[in-house]
Amino acid sequence: MTSPVVADLLARSNRLGADPRTTNYAGGNTSAKGTATDPVTGGDVELVWVKGSGGDLGTLTERGLAVLRLDRLRALVDVYPGREREDEMVAAFDYCLHGRGGAAPSIDTAMHALVDAAHVDHLHPDSGIAVATAAGGESLTREIFGDRVAWVPWRRPGFQLGLDIARIRRDNPRAIGCVLGGHGITAWGETSDECEARSLEIIRTAEAFIAARTETLLAQGHHPFGARRPGYEPLPEAERRARAAVLAPVIRGLVSRDARQVGHFTDSDDVLELLSREKLAALAGLGTSCPDHFLRTKVRPLVLDLPAGAPLEEVVARLGELHEAYRAEYRAYYERHAGPGTPPMRGADPAVVLIAGVGMFSFGKDEQTARVAGEFYVNAIHVMRGAEALSSYSPIAEAEKFRIEYWALEEAKLRRMPPPRPLATRVALVTGAGSGIGRAIARRLAEEGACVAVADINLEAAERVAAEIGGRDVAVAVRGDVTAEDDVAALVAATSLAFGGVDLVVNNAGLSISKPLLETTTADWDLQHDVMARGSFLVSREAARAMVAQGLGGDIVYIASKNSLFAGPNNIAYSAAKADQAHQVRVLAAELGAHGIRVNGINPDAVVRGSGIFAGGWGAQRAAVYGVEESELGAYYAGRTLLGREVLPEHVAAAVVALTGPDLSQTTGLHVPVDSGVAAAFLR
Repeated sequence: MTSPVVADLLARSNRLGADPRTTNYAGGNTSAKGTATDPVTGGDVELVWVKGSGGDLGTLTERGLAVLRLDRLRALVDVYPGREREDEMVAAFDYCLHGRGGAAPSIDTAMHALVDAAHVDHLHPDSGIAVATAAGGESLTREIFGDRVAWVPWRRPGFQLGLDIARIRRDNPRAIGCVLGGHGITAWGETSDECEARSLEIIRTAEAFIAARTETLLAQGHHPFGARRPGYEPLPEAERRARAAVLAPVIRGLVSRDARQVGHFTDSDDVLELLSREKLAALAGLGTSCPDHFLRTKVRPLVLDLPAGAPLEEVVARLGELHEAYRAEYRAYYERHAGPGTPPMRGADPAVVLIAGVGMFSFGKDEQTARVAGEFYVNAIHVMRGAEALSSYSPIAEAEKFRIEYWALEEAKLRRMPPPRPLATRVALVTGAGSGIGRAIARRLAEEGACVAVADINLEAAERVAAEIGGRDVAVAVRGDVTAEDDVAALVAATSLAFGGVDLVVNNAGLSISKPLLETTTADWDLQHDVMARGSFLVSREAARAMVAQGLGGDIVYIASKNSLFAGPNNIAYSAAKADQAHQVRVLAAELGAHGIRVNGINPDAVVRGSGIFAGGWGAQRAAVYGVEESELGAYYAGRTLLGREVLPEHVAAAVVALTGPDLSQTTGLHVPVDSGVAAAFLR
């Protein structure tokens, strides 16, 4: 049963974490001290519950808390070996844990344990970091807060910082908290409510002070980010998003030099405002300051130095030049600060790319990481704006950023992460994914780590499947008619805007009308060829454009059919369209191989259960052809196969994963039968 102390801590944490003005995603930590029964002695033991390493305040649960004995934590003061060896103290926290389970203690555990208050909040609010990174931050803190908030000069998170803040608390009895230079804020209280109220007081007071300073500047005709640069204003929304969709695969290809990345696009007003102002290059060059920020965004972004309306070809060429320069500068940064024990350089590509008039592209190992990197840079924009309104933005020194970016503790955290799933960092577009085989493929690709655009002419069906798969970081729903060129271009553009590009396309959209030759109309013929032959061609063409622009290779998979080879009755239009698809596989495999794009096909048969085609009347028509009840059609098909087994949508999805995963990376131009064995449809 959750204790009242823990329940209050979790409620406070969730409230604080739910407000982006209070702290960033997975940033900051909260704690509470109290007593519990020691199961060994039966007596009371003093404990501290603190948000564990890597957790998020907004979604924190009891499992996300580290639970430690307060007496043992405080005894570490007597064995602390000094700042040069303070990383060793994190390992010592493990010897202070109470019971089994719980989260790993974070680097900030000492701050929470050593401060003499029952409740402590350490947060990263934009307004607090603005004060912390403004030139003259110490005097500004006195001006804004008087003696209610103390100033702590920059110190890397760790045991010494905990000792510093504990001393500040002792020496300033009127203080309700402190501003941590270059970093954030800490507040304390004797009750959970008091601690939360004090955190909010610090944040809101700083917000109000910055707002007043900003208003004064604007009234005087000045802007914190400087004057607007003619030609760098935001493009109209439709135009900038169209340009972003074209640029996204290009940029993703550039920033995936060391490791493939997933992308995220942001064109919020805050971003576009900074990109249009004269201080952009100078502020971006200074980089972010709060450790949570630059660990996600890298030391600084890549900034395109061309106006918004520059020709696309010029933009692409300049991005290539700037990317090479960025990599050289990052390597020089690493070599300036690396020592004998520094971990190897993790990669020299930027995590954030800024394009004036268009917006911000952010990247990471998955969509959540890419999205959060973008959110953190927006936080940094707010910080820069506030600091420039107060005085000038003055983040922590580059050497200090390097110490944290290549901290041994950060390296250990990265090594503890589970290995990536087979399709991690891959972006998939599946057509006809609102039901049946397409739904099963979309779900399975996501399970294997891919980000998935669920495309269907029925948007509601696509939205249901996307919701089943997971949130926006995993799947998005896109409406599109594969027979219409504009719709197909919009499908690929939407996928690129959602995830940075496209790597894996499954041409699954289809339908079937079962009629004898003499009853088949030209409308029947045209409809089936438009959806499957023309539709697959259009989707493959648009996807290949994005893949070639990325330069990362890719996969195109056609869900053809056993009927592309097998001559069945009353099926001329469907079978001919599927034969067209089957030959597209061979032709495109030959053409696109030079770009590292593999093209393969899958030939299913008789996927009755869960099939949108069979449910739409095709099942009744085929059952009539074979003289069986529609409810028995699956069993009938299974009975005529070599294995005697019914084929399900999940079997087709498994074949897609096999063809696009790492094990068949040298295979292209192949058709894989998924039909339980139909001898008449053998390929050889």
